[in-house]
Amino acid sequence: VGPLTGGAAIYGNAAKGGAEIAVEEINALGGLQFDLHYEDDANDPEKSVNAYNTLKDWGMQVFLGSVTSTPGVATAAESNADHMFYLTPSASSTDVISGKDNMFQVCFTDPNQGVGSADYISQNMPGAKVGIIYRNDDAYSQGIRDTFVAEAGKVGLEIVSEGTFTKDTQSDFSVQLTAAQSAGADLIFLPTYYQPNAVILNQAKGMGYAPTFFGVDGMDGILAMPGFDTSLAEGVMLLTPFSADADDERTQSFVSKYNELHGETPNQFAADGYDAVYVIYEAIQAAGCTSDMSAADICEALVKAMTAISVDGLTGQGMTWQPTGEVSKAPMAVVIKDGVYVTP
Repeated sequence: VGPLTGGAAIYGNAAKGGAEIAVEEINALGGLQFDLHYEDDANDPEKSVNAYNTLKDWGMQVFLGSVTSTPGVATAAESNADHMFYLTPSASSTDVISGKDNMFQVCFTDPNQGVGSADYISQNMPGAKVGIIYRNDDAYSQGIRDTFVAEAGKVGLEIVSEGTFTKDTQSDFSVQLTAAQSAGADLIFLPTYYQPNAVILNQAKGMGYAPTFFGVDGMDGILAMPGFDTSLAEGVMLLTPFSADADDERTQSFVSKYNELHGETPNQFAADGYDAVYVIYEAIQAAGCTSDMSAADICEALVKAMTAISVDGLTGQGMTWQPTGEVSKAPMAVVIKDGVYVTP
């Protein structure tokens, strides 16, 4: 389940495209065969639950869970009650997995993104004066902001301003940017999705305000946003587990296939979707599950397997999972130069 339409469609379609490539590769191996059915939730919790129920009626045995966090929280409650195994490629809020033994994530949790960002900035940009702009009615944005601020206090990172917005007020950031500029912020941390970030970058340029902008995985997708002037993102930094310019054979093969099918370079969410299918495949192989088993029996077997397997993927080498559902892997920083991600 993911947003195939609406404002977050770049995420959902990317995850779907990556998952489809993985399914095709796995089925070509022979043996275990996957049947992938995808439903649109338009990044809406109620629609996500309806989509989940549609998949249950179809006969779903394993749930490649919601792509985004707020819908993910809603479907997590449903799948937990059903004892349906749930692996989300990119819903990063801890609320998705908290207190649910059937839930696992491929992406970093929001706390890990907040901590990792604060640590990277403190180590690589010492003396930075940090402004934060975040969305306070979104579990994803609020969660990353909270852990970033907590870690900033531990590592001595100076936060000079904070500005908030909501879903209904994400068209004008002049107040937040003016406050950051007046406070002397030379770095703006954006634990937000690419749509409001595009507005922020555009309005900052109009003000003549040019701090370093530092995002997290929600920034991914901005370069493919229709109508966006990619020059506005020049120098933007973000933490990500995936870079399409990596030179290893597996990444380049995936990038080539994705580009051939979709006419664009895959983002992190495409890689998350690809890895999620392979993680399910590895867990099923380790658990010895067969297609005639019930969803509940498969769930019980996969929950045990997940804490025992190690998976090399596009978004991490040697990925392992805690019983809490969190993945262990290392993030990396990239910077946007000439419209592509490069390692700084």
